[in-house]
Amino acid sequence: MPKSKALGPRRNDSGIQVISRAANILRALRDERDGLSLAQIAERVSLPRSTVQRIVRALVGERLLMAASPTGGVRIGTEIAALASSSKIDVVEVSHRQLVKLAEQVGETVDLAVMRDDHLLFLDQIAGTHRLRAVSAVGEQFPLHSTANGKASLALFTDSEIQQLLKSVRLVNASGKQRTMESLLQEVAEIRTRGLAYDREEHSLGICAIGTAFRDQAGTAYAISIPVPTSRMGAVEARAGQLLLSVRDRLRTLFGT
Repeated sequence: MPKSKALGPRRNDSGIQVISRAANILRALRDERDGLSLAQIAERVSLPRSTVQRIVRALVGERLLMAASPTGGVRIGTEIAALASSSKIDVVEVSHRQLVKLAEQVGETVDLAVMRDDHLLFLDQIAGTHRLRAVSAVGEQFPLHSTANGKASLALFTDSEIQQLLKSVRLVNASGKQRTMESLLQEVAEIRTRGLAYDREEHSLGICAIGTAFRDQAGTAYAISIPVPTSRMGAVEARAGQLLLSVRDRLRTLFGT
């Protein structure tokens, strides 16, 4: 009798390796609008120039890469844009289910906002179950420097980018107190480390909030926040923060970021 064979897909390690190398080449060219030469690509992906040349030739044939100059450089091709367009993800739609689950877990309001220049725009909200709860209207605009979701969004940028974003903004909180850019940047540095930002009655007296932020595939900054009446903040802060980070990580995975 013939010997039984193990079930399961057969691996083609060489094919997998080629795909991995091609993906690395595409990533190396992702932000290079003027393209790169074969030598430059080879250096960035740590492959022999001859190997890079073979893979690049195949990618050009599929229009995933295109000539960038008469001297032989290449850049991202038109087919990449077509593929990206067809796979564009609706962030609000994808995030909504996660927001609903999060609101159920913490019993508090959960917001989704997108960064627009020097402010946030609210896109979605799941109201909490408590009689006393924080609620804002979808479409409202909120500042970056005094909100949990705003400061979380700022943490996705460099200090110099933050200074440019807020150059025309008065850094005043709900009580009328103005803070310095230096103190804001110091707080943002801490947010980058822990992944969470806090608003302790800085935007609205009587309301605190916890927030975290992520980017979509296009690089747009989004933030999820949980606004809470100050009287309940101490009771929910630790668990809400952990759940927020878990949701952020799931969304990063879904958006490939």
